[in-house]
Amino acid sequence: MSTSRTPAELLDRRRQVILDGDAEGFAALFAPDAVIDMPFEGTPDAPLRIEGQEAIRDYAQRMMNSPVRIEEFDVTALHQTQDSEVLVVEMRTIGTVTTTGKPFSVTSVQILHLRDGLITLFRAYGDPRVLAQAGR
Repeated sequence: MSTSRTPAELLDRRRQVILDGDAEGFAALFAPDAVIDMPFEGTPDAPLRIEGQEAIRDYAQRMMNSPVRIEEFDVTALHQTQDSEVLVVEMRTIGTVTTTGKPFSVTSVQILHLRDGLITLFRAYGDPRVLAQAGR
C-alpha cells in the first residue's frame, strides 16, 4: 500500500500513535516486510530483531501494555542523508515506569529506511540502562 506521506509527516504520525498507545496505528506505519532492529535491547547474544508487520504489531501491543508510560516523544534533530529514503533521527523520550513511579528520560538515535511512505527498516540506538535504572 503506497502513501504520499513525507518523512516529517511519518514522524509526526509515529509520535501521535505512540503517545496515544495505538499499536495498530503504529504497525500501519511499517511495510509488510519491515524489520525493527534494536542492537542494544534484548541480550548480548540475541539483540532484539522483529521481522514483519504482524510481529511489529504484536511487539507494539506488548510495549503499550507494559508499565512504561511515554509522556513526551520528540524529534530533537532530523538529518537528511544522500539517500532520500534514509533518515537519521535524534529522539528524546520522557516517561514514567508505572510500577515504580520513577521517571525516565532517554535520548536515542534512530535510522529509518522508507519506501512508498512506509518504514521498511527501523534501527534504534538508545541506552537500555535508563529503563533498567527506573525499575522496568
